[in-house]
Amino acid sequence: MAGIIGRNVNGNIAYLTALEPALPGFITNDHKFRANDGAYTEVIHTNAGLLGYVSDLGHVDFYPNGGTDMPGCDSAECDHARSYYYLGESLISGGFTGRRCATYVGAMTGNCVLWGNLNMGGLVPKTGSSGIFYLETNAAPPFSRG
Repeated sequence: MAGIIGRNVNGNIAYLTALEPALPGFITNDHKFRANDGAYTEVIHTNAGLLGYVSDLGHVDFYPNGGTDMPGCDSAECDHARSYYYLGESLISGGFTGRRCATYVGAMTGNCVLWGNLNMGGLVPKTGSSGIFYLETNAAPPFSRG
């Protein structure tokens, strides 16, 4: 939905965050989230491949815990919804620190050796940033490990 809104205002929204964009019905859908839906777009993947979209969609894509099986969750629905909690905490704390990955497959396996970190979430857009990032979270609040 965020992408469709951004598209309808010609991408003139400063900061859009896709929270666990849906996979069912969107894998080939023309209305799925796109990087150019806003000036800076960020995606938080928490159930990639089951209920959530797998590959990168935004300027920056974060794969907490590899994008699947969130610590403290015991169902796909919990994993799918965990992105809301991560974003909410980031608005208070300033974000979670992600490590740069070469590909989304690397992010899903935690195999990220590229130089560079970026905070996930928060109030301030990271305009000009791009890439794929991996981070680990705690099983309960506070979820951020730093």
